[in-house]
Amino acid sequence: MSETADITRREGRESRAQRAARREIRVIGDPVLRERAREVVTFDRALRKLAKRMMQIMHDAPGIGLAAPQVGVVERLVVYDVDDDPRILVNPELSEFSDEREESDEGCLSVPAVAMPVERAIRVRVRGWDVDGAPVDFVAEGLEARVVQHEVDHLDGVLIVDRTTREARAAALRALREGTAPDAAAGGL
Repeated sequence: MSETADITRREGRESRAQRAARREIRVIGDPVLRERAREVVTFDRALRKLAKRMMQIMHDAPGIGLAAPQVGVVERLVVYDVDDDPRILVNPELSEFSDEREESDEGCLSVPAVAMPVERAIRVRVRGWDVDGAPVDFVAEGLEARVVQHEVDHLDGVLIVDRTTREARAAALRALREGTAPDAAAGGL
């Protein structure tokens, strides 16, 4: 097989994986995205399997974060991968938000193909559990802090359209409604 044919086949598989992942992700308008997720009480094989599935969907979509409600599961579970360091957080709680904040464009797998400015703390303390029930406690900074805040918002039924300016929200919703949103090359959080 020629190198060109092999590359074409690989790209076709990647496209299929991406399409399959995006079919799994709930999008704006789905009521599950507005629900407050329930605390996880059982750390078992099913939870580990869900986390693994979510990590695969996130990577295939592609994105850098995914919360359980985005795949229709109303539990407090998030996965993310910043700088090739995949993490799973169960029942995450955020505190000690830095006073210093930064506005940056965010995308979201549940608000496809649009990005909008969102202001977030640049540093936040994260507490919760890993997928096996071991406690985690760390300070996230920079992009990791942004991603964790974005994904925890999903657990509380909050979307980026709720965190942006009125003008950016109106433009994004109009683009989604009219199907004129530009393709967001970076995927979403």
